[in-house]
Amino acid sequence: MSAQTTFDSIDQLALALESVGYFAERRLITAVFLSLRLERPLLLEGEPGVGKTELAKALAKVLNRPLIRLQCYDGMEQREALYEWNYTAQLLHMRAAAAHVSPEELEREVYQPRFLVKRPLLQALQTDAPGALLLIDEVDRADEPFEAFLLEYLGEYQVSIPELGTITANATPVTLLTSNRTRDLNDAVKRRCLYQWMDYPDRARELAVVRSQVPQASAHLSEQVAEFVARLRSQPFVSAFQRAPGIAESVEWAKALVALDTLTLDPEVIQDTAGILFKQREDIAAITPLLNDLLAPAAVNLASL
Repeated sequence: MSAQTTFDSIDQLALALESVGYFAERRLITAVFLSLRLERPLLLEGEPGVGKTELAKALAKVLNRPLIRLQCYDGMEQREALYEWNYTAQLLHMRAAAAHVSPEELEREVYQPRFLVKRPLLQALQTDAPGALLLIDEVDRADEPFEAFLLEYLGEYQVSIPELGTITANATPVTLLTSNRTRDLNDAVKRRCLYQWMDYPDRARELAVVRSQVPQASAHLSEQVAEFVARLRSQPFVSAFQRAPGIAESVEWAKALVALDTLTLDPEVIQDTAGILFKQREDIAAITPLLNDLLAPAAVNLASL
């Protein structure tokens, strides 16, 4: 399906996302559709690895919009998100023009858009139609003053620059915010956004993702990967790990198994490749005594397919 700027139905949007390898449940697709239709930011919360950032990438493709990413972190300042002045260029201009213009005129000249270094928020606002897709990634990593700074953008798609005034969007940006919920976000931010909690995919959707992203894997191996990872994330196994594998880990694991010419899962190959599924030493150690239980149900389920 070719990229387009609007979608007439939830089903049409779902098919478009599937065409670029993103398989989502209907509740999530509905939230995205309403965000597009109502021109409201969408806040996505969920565990790391459930596909929040990948949704933004896939949506940018199907909407044919440039993806602009603002990666948040502790201590982020407004100038890193919005703009800063090119002080070197301003200084050179002041030196060259000082002899020819009055101090008042010189001050006005140095605060012109051509001396402005645009950061993601300003880039998104000044992208021409159909507009940009702005991903404000891991907003929970930033601090509360930064959340307050975002309110004008989220509520009105505009920002205020003291030297230039208010800058409004050339075309309304599609805006996605993601949060791993390391802390609760301010209610003022949530009120300006539509909200969707994202969970790990069920076995069928994970299998569709693996088949789409790793087409060289056999049907049997893809089914085993999806079944095994689904079992890892289910009770009582999930309590044994610090963090369950995300979708990205499932895909990378399938690619690794293909590279090893694996035909079927067994305890040895799982132990040898556990570092792809888990990123903590304790989790890699914890999987060993669970392998028989994890593989036995998978074998029963696969035999019934």
